[in-house]
Amino acid sequence: MLPHCLARIALFAVVCVLGLSACATNPVSGRPDLVFSSEESEVKKSRQVHPLMLQQFGGPYDDLRLQQYVNEVGQRVAKVGQRPELQYFFTVLDSEEINAFTTGGGYVYITRGIMNYLNSEAELAAVLGHEIGHITARHPVKQQTQSTLSGIGAAAIGIFTGSGDIAGLADYAGAALIRGYGRDNELEADRLGAEYLQSVGLSPDHMIDVVRLLKNQEMFEVARAREENREPRIYHGVFATHPDNDQRLREVVEAAGKLKGEGDKVDPGRERYLRAIEGLPVGTSRAQGVLKGNRFYHGNFGFTVAFPSGWNVENQPNRLLAVAPKKDSVLQMQTQAPPPNMGPKEFLSRLLARSNAGQGEAIEVNGLQGYTAVVRSANTDFGVVPARYAVIYYNNLAYVFAGASRGSSGVPSADALFMSTVKTFRRLKDNEFALAEPYKIRTVRVNQNVRIEDLAKSSPVKKYPVEQLRLLNDLYPDKQPQPGQLLKIVQ
Repeated sequence: MLPHCLARIALFAVVCVLGLSACATNPVSGRPDLVFSSEESEVKKSRQVHPLMLQQFGGPYDDLRLQQYVNEVGQRVAKVGQRPELQYFFTVLDSEEINAFTTGGGYVYITRGIMNYLNSEAELAAVLGHEIGHITARHPVKQQTQSTLSGIGAAAIGIFTGSGDIAGLADYAGAALIRGYGRDNELEADRLGAEYLQSVGLSPDHMIDVVRLLKNQEMFEVARAREENREPRIYHGVFATHPDNDQRLREVVEAAGKLKGEGDKVDPGRERYLRAIEGLPVGTSRAQGVLKGNRFYHGNFGFTVAFPSGWNVENQPNRLLAVAPKKDSVLQMQTQAPPPNMGPKEFLSRLLARSNAGQGEAIEVNGLQGYTAVVRSANTDFGVVPARYAVIYYNNLAYVFAGASRGSSGVPSADALFMSTVKTFRRLKDNEFALAEPYKIRTVRVNQNVRIEDLAKSSPVKKYPVEQLRLLNDLYPDKQPQPGQLLKIVQ
């Protein structure tokens, strides 16, 4: 499916370059835009890539009540926009990333990760309004036109390349999902979002509230990533390009407040929002499996595996990825459905059919059958080096491990660690299924004697529990809750 999608995108770009562009009136400015997509084409393309967006971000979050709530808020905002006749689709993605984006055509996505940090229905409306602003101003379409889609769809996330590798997903919206649509377009989306807030009776200042709390989270994430020697995971767009005291942002928000509407007449819905997100996972969800320290638990699939101490482990949508502290070794695990009546040896042999694999051997790991082999010359991010592959069969799935080290010969230098990790793979014990449950958002009403430091003492979050609670409740860096305030905690 994926190659065909990329082929369609490439074909579309070629057709556009040949001159099949068109001038359309921009719904926001009223001026003609030179674009390559009609509204019908925009909607069709967004509909086509919707499954890819779900796949890349872990699928829709499995909570119909929350999906309906977000849709209700989004539809309310969309009705006051410049394209009210467009059919809008709002999806909460089952991803811990802090993100919200649109691919145009009425499709708006928001992760449950960003929802953990919002503190009112008005702030949710501000985030959705910003993305609706991109749609009404046709920023996705204009960006595709300007770039003729060159370079879009190349967000590979695999470590290994060539035969037997584990490939990444294509990203239709390319850099737009990561860095937004450019400074001016992001500010225009903010202006439009602020106007929509005014029109539905909410203060446009909630746009600045969102920027402030997300900038606080971003600053903390950057500092933490530096300490943990990894890349920071930050939100795209206007929230990543200017601070909450940015003069241009304040000017468009203030201008929105002067427009006709019912701004600041509607309850911002703090408690209503906090009740709606009660039980929202912090980190990965049960459906994705959870990391507790460096041990991974998956309740739905019924297994656990432990990675080397000190390694940075990421639970990505299509794999588990573990990286050594010095980033000189990497190990990943993915699942595949093996063909019927094919054993582990035949499965791995087929996977490595075009690779220079050495002599393999059968393995038994905690009563489960598997097979392992070393590829002498594998194409990896470390160059052409040896790579260890292993497969374990469990519950009709093949769990495939692949590990490589920089500057190795013969076998990866971390091969002993790779194999010791493989050998920790086992079935979950009955008393371990509780460990496969994620930490979740709970709400409590505090009295005048409660401080954030007190609440942090009972938090299951081991790293930076005080900072995390302050970020979740917009009390960063050193604020304390007010008596009677409803707060988010992690349990």
